[in-house]
Amino acid sequence: MSGVKELAYVVYEVSDLAEWEHFGVDLLGMQLGERGTDHLTLRLDEKAHRWIVTRGPADDLVVSGYEVEDDAGLDALVARLRAAGLRVEEGGAALAAARRVERVFTTTDPMGNRLELVTGLAEAGTPFVSASLLGEFVTGAGGAGHQVLLAHGVSREEYLAFYRDLLGFRISDIIVEEVSPGVVADLIFLHCNGRHHSVAFGDMPSPKRTHHFMVEVTDIRDVGLAYDRCMDAKQPFEMTLGMHPNDEMFSFYVFTPSGFSVEYGWGGLIIDDATWQVRTLDRLHSWGHRPPGVVADLLAAAPPAPGTDVHEGDQG
Repeated sequence: MSGVKELAYVVYEVSDLAEWEHFGVDLLGMQLGERGTDHLTLRLDEKAHRWIVTRGPADDLVVSGYEVEDDAGLDALVARLRAAGLRVEEGGAALAAARRVERVFTTTDPMGNRLELVTGLAEAGTPFVSASLLGEFVTGAGGAGHQVLLAHGVSREEYLAFYRDLLGFRISDIIVEEVSPGVVADLIFLHCNGRHHSVAFGDMPSPKRTHHFMVEVTDIRDVGLAYDRCMDAKQPFEMTLGMHPNDEMFSFYVFTPSGFSVEYGWGGLIIDDATWQVRTLDRLHSWGHRPPGVVADLLAAAPPAPGTDVHEGDQG
């Protein structure tokens, strides 16, 4: 079955473009593509853009752009969606030009997220240059990265019928963990290429459409350097350094200026569909990935180091 081949780009609507430029370029190491009065684009590679950031009040994900291999594949996918009773509209020349793609159709998923199904995301025409990275971002056949979206009460059967049965995603694995008494995190991870997952879903308590977007780097040192840049800038963290048991990503989570997160990682697992076995795991993190407040509490409760002379007057 022909389907999407990668998560090509995302569009965020944000209230503070200047903060987002600082966040993407200075802290994460992306390259500024274009800057306009009401938008900017961010590059991760040789493509024209991977993130499109527009001015507006939502402070959230507003579009996910998924690329299809070719025109025949796009036509087949559109026909399949329409046959299932979904509304699919041709985006037109103006939208295609704005997204720097050859063709674009628009639709929505069961949660109400807008999707753009495209072919031919353009090259930028100039080399990708980061002022911060020692290596590169991992894109290529794996697309821009992955995102975790909020199900908001939509059943797994409903969104799998859309993403798996119509768009052609395959299930990677499932994680079910009781994260606190009576609170269960239940996430399902889906892939459309070798990247362990391009999209995942969970019904976590959040008003946002997206929980996070993951960018991956080729050099593990860039994870540490980005971590330091975010700390120095006092950018709030969601989770400290750690590793996941399913995609084996070594990463940290930092909040964007809009309140959702970016996972910044290295070493993600590549799936071979010929041998891959779907598993259900019982934990989200192999180690680390602790909320910063928990770490601060642990440090505050730790006894003084041996040989340290702590006087009452020194505490405060």
